[in-house]
Amino acid sequence: MDDSELNSSELGTQSYWQQAYTKDISNFEEHGDPGDVWFGEDSAYRVVDWICTNVEDKSTAIIDLGCGNGYSLCELAREGFTKLLGVDYCQEAITLAEKVSKREFPIIDFKVFDITEDPVSQVGTFGVVHDKGTYDAVSLHPENAKERRQKYIEQVAAMLASDGIFVITSCNWTEDELATQFSHRLKAKCVIPTPQFKFGGKVGGVVSSVVFVHKDSK
Repeated sequence: MDDSELNSSELGTQSYWQQAYTKDISNFEEHGDPGDVWFGEDSAYRVVDWICTNVEDKSTAIIDLGCGNGYSLCELAREGFTKLLGVDYCQEAITLAEKVSKREFPIIDFKVFDITEDPVSQVGTFGVVHDKGTYDAVSLHPENAKERRQKYIEQVAAMLASDGIFVITSCNWTEDELATQFSHRLKAKCVIPTPQFKFGGKVGGVVSSVVFVHKDSK
């Protein structure tokens, strides 16, 4: 196991996100602005494009962990996927996502769900589990971050169908760190290429996107 830990941050607290999404709801109601896309729209669309290319069955059940304003789910719905669930531990995020998506994509379901607290039975199992930034937020929690990360990993493994894929994008953990941290339950299948930069002779990326499967999958 990787024992590395991140410094805690307000980004790891529920109160921060409640306040942020409360503001986003007001902005959407007043100006039609759905709010920011975590890591940017390009990062989100790279993952959406990978899912569209690699998941042929558009009726595959997909869950977005920490869905925020629902951007990724709306893009998946636009591409024809029909069984979409967005969960977030902030009611404010769910309220915003419902407001943003209901006119064009009423098929998307949303539910308040805390992956580090609530039982997986509340949501079920999925062919695709997607996370863009939620594991990062869990890792930044000011209390028991390591224990919360381990609970997150166990929960993801439990909700992932036997032949399912878990797609995670992180700005705080490298591809190798993610592969190590999840290795006791899942195995890395591939990496979704992201823009690279070179600094001090080393090559790196702003974010890491890794696809995992169950350890006994081919």
